[in-house]
Amino acid sequence: MAGTDNLVLLGIVGAPHGVRGEVRIKTFTGDPLAIVDYGPLTDGKGRNFEIIDIRPAKEVVVARLKGVATREAAEALNGVELFVSRDKLPAAEDEDEFLQADLIGCSVVGPDGVPLGTVSTVENYGAGDLLDIETPDGRSVLMPFTKAFAPRIDIAARRIEAEPPAGLFEPDDGRRDDAKR
Repeated sequence: MAGTDNLVLLGIVGAPHGVRGEVRIKTFTGDPLAIVDYGPLTDGKGRNFEIIDIRPAKEVVVARLKGVATREAAEALNGVELFVSRDKLPAAEDEDEFLQADLIGCSVVGPDGVPLGTVSTVENYGAGDLLDIETPDGRSVLMPFTKAFAPRIDIAARRIEAEPPAGLFEPDDGRRDDAKR
């Protein structure tokens, strides 16, 4: 969709829940139920979705969307990404608070100024955020997104100054030291 630079992903519609048109939504808001506070959401095709009822579930929320009343209609929405206009987001409360969308595409440089790569995605497998950094030689490196490893971030300059753990960006030559036994 043209103009998605001003949109921020807040959730992804998953599988239907029940037979009356409810859907599961994986949210990317601090409080999962807060997704309803942003008003109507839009998808990549420009369609609007209004959440008229919401409740928490294990790892998602279960929501009823205006105009979606059957399981079949809910199934048709599986995988739809839900966005909100950036101007509807509250201002950051902390200078160390960032939108994942703002980190993607930032260049990452080491303490000596040498380019380490570019942030391709931000992942979280349960233990905290990880920057997935594509190195100049095409490898993918996961670096913890903490103040210790990314002490200086300049979103306006699209630059992250990193102090990665020793060896994190070293190429893996396929050998292991313990293989020489």
